[in-house]
Amino acid sequence: MSTAASPGGLVIAGERSGVGKTTVTLALLAALAQKSPRVQSFKVGPDYIDPMFHQQATGRPCYNLDPILTSETYVQHCFAHRCQGADFALVEGVMGLFDGASGLSDVASTAHIARLLNLPVLLVVDCSRLSRSVLAIVHGYRSLDPRVKLAGVVLNRVGSDRHLELLTDALASIDLPILGVLWRQTAIALPDRHLGLVPTAELPQLPDILDCLAHLGHTCFDWDALTPLLETSSVSGLTPASYPVTPSPRHPVTPSPRIAIAQDPAFSFYYPDNLDILTALGAEIIPWSPLRDAHPPADADGLYFGGGFPEMFAAELAANQDLRSTLKALIHQGLPVYAECGGLMYLATTLVDLNDNAWPMVGVLPTSVRMTGRLTLGYRHALAEQSSLLLQAGQTIWGHEFHRSEAETPSSSPLYQLKRYGATQRHATEGWAPHRIHASYLHLHWGGCPEVAQALVEVCRQHRQGLSPGPD
Repeated sequence: MSTAASPGGLVIAGERSGVGKTTVTLALLAALAQKSPRVQSFKVGPDYIDPMFHQQATGRPCYNLDPILTSETYVQHCFAHRCQGADFALVEGVMGLFDGASGLSDVASTAHIARLLNLPVLLVVDCSRLSRSVLAIVHGYRSLDPRVKLAGVVLNRVGSDRHLELLTDALASIDLPILGVLWRQTAIALPDRHLGLVPTAELPQLPDILDCLAHLGHTCFDWDALTPLLETSSVSGLTPASYPVTPSPRHPVTPSPRIAIAQDPAFSFYYPDNLDILTALGAEIIPWSPLRDAHPPADADGLYFGGGFPEMFAAELAANQDLRSTLKALIHQGLPVYAECGGLMYLATTLVDLNDNAWPMVGVLPTSVRMTGRLTLGYRHALAEQSSLLLQAGQTIWGHEFHRSEAETPSSSPLYQLKRYGATQRHATEGWAPHRIHASYLHLHWGGCPEVAQALVEVCRQHRQGLSPGPD
């Protein structure tokens, strides 16, 4: 593993999940955004919702740093590239500082990313049930891996002045600065549900929340010490030209193929890199809403349905009957479709929601999907069992699953054989490819498999030029 000279920036880590690192991150971002319009944020790992909050705080897309879905080199170049022109850079970690993809190493952990980028770490500690024991926790985190440089700590959920005094006295012996203190009574609770935080599009009160977070940011941190850590610089040694975005398009793309991307509260899980890669490959991206629109965009050459929460809007999606009928006809006529997770659920015959109500969906996949109480979560190494719209049989890619629904009828001709991260045997098959559909529960980051994005643009180009085959 190589490390680049740091372009500047700070990593926010937790000593475990649930300690308040997202609140700390958003407080810092909201405060910084009132100082500069050029605040660039990042999120470690395969997360969609936290980056939505980052973007609302800064006005800029938040980019994911994931060495499994992409690569170590991609992470380094992405960070350096996106920091170009930014005044400040901040990376929100995932889980605890050293929690990675398995218990055998810290691969894909916050510590891994901090080492890759050579960035200092600000450790958030939940002090609600601690006094002198905070010393053991912080000392352990600082000494476990000397390559990870702790810049300081944030004491969160401090109960009183006396509590703070005890914590401060305990930490004095290791000479690690306390760079922030958040009091228990000033905690800001962000609403959540079965897959994490409620997305920003469903929170009309979000501007008020961000104002409160900015106030916390301005009043609860040592900005004299933090500002130099957050500032970017030009010493990374990585230039925008070296950023590994995409391969070249396979064919000239004039006029540009039009890819209609479902973007509304039901479908909101998209990596900004994926959309940037499509654009770099020559596609024209057309946002639209299956919740509100009576038909997809005119002259669309392909459809892209990302993940999201279709189960929360199943009644509205079902009520848009004319759209469902139109989509079914277009897909049977050969319109290319790429669908991930929530998109797969929408293309099924029926969606059974959290209240056990069954709602009709588009009906081009021969299965119903049902919400369950079981969370399917983790990295997957996927082997293509058959050639499809976007992959050739035998190709392998990395993806990530994160869902509480399941298909009631297994695919008779699955797209993938799946293997969990670190496993030696494949454990499941998954995915559908009827008509010109590529539908799967796997979320893909095309920074790690740009050939998938290239194939999507190519098949949409063929559709625009009338080269698509007819219906099955």
